[in-house]
Amino acid sequence: MNVTRISAVAGAVAASTVLLIAGPALAHVGVQPVGPAEKGGYATVNVKVPNERDNASTTKLEVSFPTDHPLSSVMPQPVPGWTVKVTKTELDKPLKVHGKEITEAVSKVTWTGGKIGPGEFQQFPLSLGQLPEDADQLVFKAVQTYDNKEVVRWIEEPKEGQEEPQSPAPVLKLTEPTGDDHHGSGSAKNDEASAHDAKAHDDGKKSETAADSTSNSDSTARVLAVVGIAVGVAGVAFGVLAGRRRTS
Repeated sequence: MNVTRISAVAGAVAASTVLLIAGPALAHVGVQPVGPAEKGGYATVNVKVPNERDNASTTKLEVSFPTDHPLSSVMPQPVPGWTVKVTKTELDKPLKVHGKEITEAVSKVTWTGGKIGPGEFQQFPLSLGQLPEDADQLVFKAVQTYDNKEVVRWIEEPKEGQEEPQSPAPVLKLTEPTGDDHHGSGSAKNDEASAHDAKAHDDGKKSETAADSTSNSDSTARVLAVVGIAVGVAGVAFGVLAGRRRTS
């Protein structure tokens, strides 16, 4: 075996070893936003659950929500083959959302009844809100149960600047609000006001035109009436003169 071939085999073995080591670390339960997840807003996310076992299927998933930043609204989207249960908990301190006082929040969502087979993954969509304005991320703790009774707890919070823990909890990164909606609303209102003013201006022009037309019509009618009277008088005078000539 020459040196080049030995090097190639060694490289392939090294690459395989890296994949074997990195594989389990990458295949964990995670949460991925669908679009932006802005502070103070609402977001749709997918809880992505891969099956890490070759000889068992995932049959249950529990996702717990942060208690330091409770969410007033958590709505799961139905997933075919799965039954979902939403658990709520009384809040120590009520939340105020859109002028209303919220005394309880969703603390856990549980999916059961379905199956994620070996080599497969499943996404569980959620609508979340109102997202906190004073946090950069939300940490969700997930518990994955297999049909062989094995339970994997994804509950370790990742720390910035440190290596990823063996069983990291799903993390939702929050972004700064862009304010596009507010600008859009203002622009829409301005456009509506401009359209209203333009319509009023056009209506005014139409009214002025109609008034001018009416005034012109009245003047024309008066002139025609005077001409008609004059023609009538002239006709009567002509008839009288003609009668006198015949008599003579």
